[in-house]
Amino acid sequence: MKTFDRLFEELSAKAAAKDPGSGTVKELEKGVHFIGKKLVEEAAESWTAAEWESLDRTAEELSQLLYHVQTMMIAKGLTLEDVYRHL
Repeated sequence: MKTFDRLFEELSAKAAAKDPGSGTVKELEKGVHFIGKKLVEEAAESWTAAEWESLDRTAEELSQLLYHVQTMMIAKGLTLEDVYRHL
């Protein structure tokens, strides 16, 4: 099972490898503005799913939100520890 920490390791490795076929690398190349729009989109879709759709659909949307959160963290050079300090 993938965890939040393992996902961050995976995405960080993809970013470091700079594989041009990676969706993560493509998103990082588009920059913070693009990633920010994805965050807003996925947050809205998570809320919508929670209001009117199944638990599984809600979990799927929330997983996509977490992916974009971590992509933003990587784009800004933040670590998990940087964020965990504020929890």
